[in-house]
Amino acid sequence: MKKHQSNTIFMLSSLLFLLLLLWHASSVQAQEVEDEREFEYGEGSEKGPHKWGELKKEWEACKHGEMQSPIDMSNQRVKMIQKLKEINREYKPANATVKNRGHDISLQWELGSAGSIKINGSEFFLQQGHWHSPSEHSINGRRYDMELHLVHVLPNPNVKNNIAVIAVLYKIGQPEPFLSQLMKNISSMADTKAERSMGVIDPREIKLGGKRYYRYMGSLTVPPCTEGVIWTISKKVRTVSREQVKLLREAVHDYAERNARPLQPINSREIHLYDPQN
Repeated sequence: MKKHQSNTIFMLSSLLFLLLLLWHASSVQAQEVEDEREFEYGEGSEKGPHKWGELKKEWEACKHGEMQSPIDMSNQRVKMIQKLKEINREYKPANATVKNRGHDISLQWELGSAGSIKINGSEFFLQQGHWHSPSEHSINGRRYDMELHLVHVLPNPNVKNNIAVIAVLYKIGQPEPFLSQLMKNISSMADTKAERSMGVIDPREIKLGGKRYYRYMGSLTVPPCTEGVIWTISKKVRTVSREQVKLLREAVHDYAERNARPLQPINSREIHLYDPQN
């Protein structure tokens, strides 16, 4: 009897967790705009970054927010800290889809299927990764050639600070191995909103390159510019080939060939650098 009750409780708990994941998946997708026609990146455009906060009431944070992203990590503003732990990525292989969203190329997993990261005791599940070129964040005023964002979410969308993004910066050099797996499919979707099933993709193959990283509180870098995003940015700059960057730029729609939002004011925020060697 007790064994039957335990099995029932386990099944109900699993079902509740799955429902929370599905609920949150739809919630987060609604937070990050999917329709690229609603905004653009051109500085002189009426839908450009300086106008985002005026296009819709729910996008007001893009103009009036005090914790917006991206920012510059300058040595003068960075505080060295050792209390932060190494990035604990508990990823696993799962079915994925590569999608041309018009404003970027996105690799998406079913929420909960590809594993998670832990930050301050909370488990954030990997949802998708996408690329910006040039990089959105900069280090000591330098913007690099590409930036990857790995977006993670909490199962409960009502919890504060429920989005965590790991970012990796790239400079021109040797091809990026993980991106090489996707090139053929990305090429086939150039200039059209489309998606391709990639089968099983292992996110553990995405290399961060080192143990040092920056962390700060910011926002989504596309409308509605939702704040409360926990940013973790690998300090090591990895390499990507010119051909890979060119393909990412050619695949998206013309207005988004340079799909990086301008740097935002840091205001009173702290930027922490975790460096286990110091």
